[in-house]
Amino acid sequence: MRNLKSLARKNRPSFAHLMVLIIGLLMTGWVVGCTQGEEEPQADPQTDPEESDTAEDPPLEVITSISILADLVENVAGDRVSVDYLVPLGEEPEEYEPTPSDFQKLSEADLFFINGYHLETWLDQVSQNISEGRIVATAEGGPTIPLEGSNIPDPHLWLDPLLVKNYYVEAITEALIELDPEGKEVYQERAEAFKEALVELDAWIETKLSEVEDPHRVVITSENCFKYFGDAYDFYVEGIWEINAPEEGTPQQIAKIIDLVNDKDVPAVFVESTINPQYMEQVSEETGTTIGGQVYSDDLGPEGSGACTYIDMMKTNTRVFADALSP
Repeated sequence: MRNLKSLARKNRPSFAHLMVLIIGLLMTGWVVGCTQGEEEPQADPQTDPEESDTAEDPPLEVITSISILADLVENVAGDRVSVDYLVPLGEEPEEYEPTPSDFQKLSEADLFFINGYHLETWLDQVSQNISEGRIVATAEGGPTIPLEGSNIPDPHLWLDPLLVKNYYVEAITEALIELDPEGKEVYQERAEAFKEALVELDAWIETKLSEVEDPHRVVITSENCFKYFGDAYDFYVEGIWEINAPEEGTPQQIAKIIDLVNDKDVPAVFVESTINPQYMEQVSEETGTTIGGQVYSDDLGPEGSGACTYIDMMKTNTRVFADALSP
């Protein structure tokens, strides 16, 4: 045992040898460290570099005038854009007054999608807050039905899904590609998928409304805004007043609808989510006709309403009409 200890002490490195060894190791580490610092940084093997770059790029900032257009844009763009809308749910777009925050949103927006055909009567107030060429009228170019007694187009083209398919989706897709060419394939693929869904929606509406017999194919609302819906699905439509009428809910206008309901023996009338129901309640009281339910014409519904997307909104409206007007 003593010999082993002696041997160990004999072979133990001296303090000087240890210092040389330590300095050598430190120098080796420093050289390796410098060499690694000069090399290009290595990507995390579990991370796709292209995905990292994409994730760091902020989405395009898009503003729309109404909630319905916001949903259409999201269907085409997906997460390549961040979408917000100006007119709050429950408010009429024609009578909206822009707020200071709206001006700020528009000044920062890459695109501003409007409906056009004079729906946004307040457009001149905000147009100077977004650069030229960034305002896109999604409906204009589509076939129009004039307001009663004038040659001014009714702007509610979105109430026909095939007009949405042929005009709105096309205008949105074209504008997004022009602004963001790198997303062209994404936009085109999503647009085609959405168009297929709109064709299916149109067929579903047609089938659902086949339950309503001819004498009862009448839709009466406060504002006469379902013209395109009626034209697409063979319904007679009427309202107490026309869009942007100088007067709304006058005794003469209400009397006209009361006569119509009585003459046609209309089973039900309807109220809109953005309009005070008091006018239609008066019609209902004086004719004995029931209010068939609430429909959405100018906006989507809130969460839980069954109408918080465009397709759901159209299905909700169709169910309300079919249930109230069917025998």
